[in-house]
Amino acid sequence: MSDLKPAGRLPLLFFGMLSLLGGVLAGLARLGWEVPAPAAQAAGLHGPLMIAAFFGTVISLERAVAIGHGWAYLVPLAASAGGLALLAGAPLIVGQTLGSLAALGLVAASGVAMRRQFAIYTGILTLAAGCWLIGNLIWISSGEISGAVPWWLLFLVLTLGGERLELTRFLPTPPAAQKIFIAIVGLLLVSATITVNPLFAAGFFALALWLLRYDIARRNVASDRLTRFIAICLLSGYVWLVIAGLLGMAGAFTPGHIWRDAALHSIGLGFVFAMVFGHAPIIFPTVTRIKIPYHPVLYLPLVLLHLTLALRVFGGLFDNFALRQHASLFNGLVLVVFIATMVLLVRSNTKRGTR
Repeated sequence: MSDLKPAGRLPLLFFGMLSLLGGVLAGLARLGWEVPAPAAQAAGLHGPLMIAAFFGTVISLERAVAIGHGWAYLVPLAASAGGLALLAGAPLIVGQTLGSLAALGLVAASGVAMRRQFAIYTGILTLAAGCWLIGNLIWISSGEISGAVPWWLLFLVLTLGGERLELTRFLPTPPAAQKIFIAIVGLLLVSATITVNPLFAAGFFALALWLLRYDIARRNVASDRLTRFIAICLLSGYVWLVIAGLLGMAGAFTPGHIWRDAALHSIGLGFVFAMVFGHAPIIFPTVTRIKIPYHPVLYLPLVLLHLTLALRVFGGLFDNFALRQHASLFNGLVLVVFIATMVLLVRSNTKRGTR
């Protein structure tokens, strides 16, 4: 199969966005907000919808574009179909199976990329895809999402960390830095096989410090326009990963812990979505061939993300449910602001192009 044209990739992205919408609404349902029935009945599936369905679709779509093989687009198709199955109320095994097939496909696609260019970062990306698959299989075998969460977190964190590791080749990075990165990944993988424990959280903390020290974002923050914006997104995300690591070392990743919501969303919102906001103006045009021009308004959703997440974390740390509940609604609205900002920038660029 030949590569899929950009017009054919848009439906895959759209289906992934439906999982994002469903996941956000399911998360709001968990905190007592009234949402449409499909999202309400999927309240217990907030994590799978956000990580396995939405991010599984987006990451595998990006990987399919990178390797240029038509079969690789079946991976985001399976991931997004799994999300839709969960939202439609289909038997749970349907969504679980589709997600697992997608994860297996991403492992294969990552293997193709690794054979083309064997490097530490391509190996890390392949390991990350394997973590997604392990998490899905744990979910199927145990029926418990909590056991899959550490592996799903590794899927996201190692994917983003591996992509940042690739860019360190543009800096005079000391040889020891790469060895330290590998050691941190090893710590995360080994500790995840035991159980969620302080060592697992310490791995996130160490990775955040590594990124703050060696990522090219430290240099790019002195640039301007889009380059500076991306750097600020990344550095701010690393700060949230530091916070998640500190909370986790205090036991916050343990199921039922009062700080668990704060720790998980420091990663899932603070770290991951700050990275998404920063990479979107580059990744979206790569996938769709639709350019997103730079404008200072891009900082608006980023600032709102950090402010609303800070409120949510504060509410979690001090057991203030009302604050956490309302902050979660604001978190969801921030994603709407971000998407609306992207759409407006694309439309303004299209209008200028037609003049």
